[in-house]
Amino acid sequence: MVELTAPPGRRRRQLILGICCLSLFIVGLDNTVVNIALPAIQKDLDAPASGLQWIIDAYTLVLAALLMLFGSVADRFGRRRVFQTGLLLFVLGSLFCSLAPSLEWLIAARALQAVGGAMLNPVAMSIITNTFTDPRERARAIGIWGGVVGISMALGPLLGGFLVAGAGWPSVFLINVPVGLVACLLTARYVPESRSPKPRRLDPVGQLLMIVLLGSGTAAIIEGPEHGWTSPLILTLAAVALAALAAFPLWERRVPEPLIDLRFFHSVPFTGATVTAVCAFAALGGFLFLNTLYLQDVRHYSPVEAGLWTLPMAGMMLVCAPLSGRIVGSRGPRGPLVAAGLGLAASGLLLTRLTADAPAALLLVAYALFGFGFGMVNAPITNTAVSGMPRAQAGVAAAVASTSRQVGQSLGVAVIGTVVTSAVVGPVATGFAAASHAGWWIIIGLGLAVLLLGLVTTTGWAARTAAEVAAGFGPDRLPGRTPDPAGVGDAPPERLR
Repeated sequence: MVELTAPPGRRRRQLILGICCLSLFIVGLDNTVVNIALPAIQKDLDAPASGLQWIIDAYTLVLAALLMLFGSVADRFGRRRVFQTGLLLFVLGSLFCSLAPSLEWLIAARALQAVGGAMLNPVAMSIITNTFTDPRERARAIGIWGGVVGISMALGPLLGGFLVAGAGWPSVFLINVPVGLVACLLTARYVPESRSPKPRRLDPVGQLLMIVLLGSGTAAIIEGPEHGWTSPLILTLAAVALAALAAFPLWERRVPEPLIDLRFFHSVPFTGATVTAVCAFAALGGFLFLNTLYLQDVRHYSPVEAGLWTLPMAGMMLVCAPLSGRIVGSRGPRGPLVAAGLGLAASGLLLTRLTADAPAALLLVAYALFGFGFGMVNAPITNTAVSGMPRAQAGVAAAVASTSRQVGQSLGVAVIGTVVTSAVVGPVATGFAAASHAGWWIIIGLGLAVLLLGLVTTTGWAARTAAEVAAGFGPDRLPGRTPDPAGVGDAPPERLR
């Protein structure tokens, strides 16, 4: 990484951190704020259930597909340049979303938003690590930056409820425009340009295979109920996805600098973190999708009321996210992962008793348990992903974990949404509540998977597999030491247990 010729002063460093956090806030917010607007969008644009799924997944899928690419592009062509381009594209996509006259236009605009968002997340991390050269300052900055993720996702449904009620569903997108423009102007004024002296080569074939795999696989799941699972279209999409899935690892083994180095998956902590991210964020995607439709379509709450009902979840996420980070730093990731799995599974179990007139206590406790579980899971995902990795590879490992989060959310909306909406029979008020039980059982399974992975991936055996992988990347790792989650210091390997 090219270091700044003259490190900026403290005030300017804090301003740069604020700019990066501002960009991350609007990207994270758009992961959850749109859910609360789905019923209004459905009514205004006459959207089917599959259309609502695409409104969410067009955003998360594009993010997942392009995060790795734009991290490398920024290292090669300039981080500030790519960051500003991402802000402008995100603003433009948000403006088009607010003006969308049809469902198809809205989905396309959401994809454009995500292209911009994919330029912001990994590049902001690079800017921060390049700006904060002191290890302790860098660790604190990354901690603040990571906390913004939880805050933005927790506040999304609540803020979205007030926006939809006060100014209609376009306002949940329009709010990004002034914020993004301010961030872009501040970036031009205060963020210095930087590049990597040895940027990773681009892997266009691997990138294309990932896009085909994620796009065709998700399309098959979402469109299956409408077109028929044995229709030529769905069978073709499934075959294309399977072909891409088979070709991706074969290609990645052939290129010297692949999009994803498959050697990472020989590390049990890394593989576990990847699967944990998919499971946890699939639970989040499914939970938000079902909860929004239940509160507004079944219980007939207004967007503001529906947003207020998510306060127990948001509050627990805000409290537990920093608590989880501190526990991971002092005792390792096992405890938070186990707690996260228990919280997610317990929430899903309570919601299997959901009816059209379920008591308020059931909902509030279930929402609080989900917020607790999800709040505990984010910090250990990144920690476990980079455990044992050499410092030079920690950033790539963390980027794969971030990609897995987006893949998980896409799959959660696609799979859980499809299972539930295709099972609705009779009036919405009674049919949806009963059909949602299948989705809550899936969330129980995802929570138990997080629990099991937390136990398996934090053992001494798992730590040894990570050490073996690190040894294969060269001497940039000190014997008996493990890079910390931020890639800025070393932690003893016993922290994994």
